[in-house]
Amino acid sequence: MREANSATQQVFTAAAVQAAPEYLDLGKGVDKAIALIEEAALKGARLIGFPECWIPGYPFWAWLDSPAATMRYVGIHAANCMTVDGPEVQRIAAAAKANRIWVVLGFSERSGGSLYIAQLVIADDGTVVAARRKLKATLIERTIFGEGDGSDIKVHDTALGKLGALCCWEHVNPLTKYAMFAQHEQVHVGSWPSFSLYPGQAYALGPEVNSALSRVYAVEGQCFVIAPCAVISPAMIEQLCDTPAKAELLRAGGGHAMIWGPDGQPLATPLAPDKEGLVLAEIDLSMIPFAKAGGDPVGHYSRPDVMRLLFNPAPTACVEWTETAGPAGRTPNRQTDTGASEQPVFPAPEMLEGSE
Repeated sequence: MREANSATQQVFTAAAVQAAPEYLDLGKGVDKAIALIEEAALKGARLIGFPECWIPGYPFWAWLDSPAATMRYVGIHAANCMTVDGPEVQRIAAAAKANRIWVVLGFSERSGGSLYIAQLVIADDGTVVAARRKLKATLIERTIFGEGDGSDIKVHDTALGKLGALCCWEHVNPLTKYAMFAQHEQVHVGSWPSFSLYPGQAYALGPEVNSALSRVYAVEGQCFVIAPCAVISPAMIEQLCDTPAKAELLRAGGGHAMIWGPDGQPLATPLAPDKEGLVLAEIDLSMIPFAKAGGDPVGHYSRPDVMRLLFNPAPTACVEWTETAGPAGRTPNRQTDTGASEQPVFPAPEMLEGSE
């Protein structure tokens, strides 16, 4: 993986996906993702963003019954999750390269025996720039997914500007957002699953609140926000809602994809909540300085003498392997690739004058 270094394109078209996944079917999901990549490229898009866990589909089943009752989904879900180095990611990367388009894809990542809510960032030359993980799974998600670390809160220098991504309710956490803003993010992909869970019973999960979170992120960070959002298809309802009680908890539709400007302005024409397609808008990075002039929260509109964020961006690993030689001069057996990296010392925050 690498940072892409090239001249920034000031004006380009972005696409936000509003589509149902091929639920719990990895092969068909990859096929549909590639078809949407091709469609977006034909419509002139240089960037396409996909919903959260769009491959192989967000695990709504975990919200509809007890853990024991939903255990039947665990195996099939895990079997249809992608690995970062797997052939499915290679196919998607090849499609990005063939269509000269940047891709931010929400997917469920399988790594070893664990799963993670993740987003791939793929350059238009097919390079996998990043495979980030959601820093903290939300509520029921914690029964399925592990967590990311500070290295997943990162903005990348790309040909389309400084590009970052977060998933779903990561947009609720002010500290996570501030860490992203501090990296001078210009284009943000906020991936959402669908806004049709617990209709009429959990307002915070609905379109009003969650669309507002994307919009406020754009205003607070003075950046463009591409907000893809999945659709719950009738086939998914038939598959997941096998009782009348479950049918009351999950409804078809729920798609509310949008693209927001750095002043909070909606830049695209929305689709109906049950309609699949692409939401397209022009991204003009020259709009950002006008938004920044009003209030840059990590620049002239900040007060670091009063409030500062302590942020550890280092990757972490559960095992640190040593190379100490044994009595016979042999080094112990160890794995050759643990994903671990050398950890920097994380300093304690400075004590400000008058804060004793």
